[in-house]
Amino acid sequence: MATPKKKVSRSRRNMRRFAGGNQLEVTQTTHCPSCNSLTRPHRVCGCGFYAEKQIIAKSQVR
Repeated sequence: MATPKKKVSRSRRNMRRFAGGNQLEVTQTTHCPSCNSLTRPHRVCGCGFYAEKQIIAKSQVR
């Protein structure tokens, strides 16, 4: 079994890690039509709306 002759430095290791497709991607956001705040797609907004319909009553919203 092949073994490395020298220790791989943190810098080289990290360059290899982040050079490929391992980077974090930017999270996609959309604007809520009712309160105009940024929300992640396909999730209920903090105001209780989803797809322009009120899903959670205002009394239940934090």
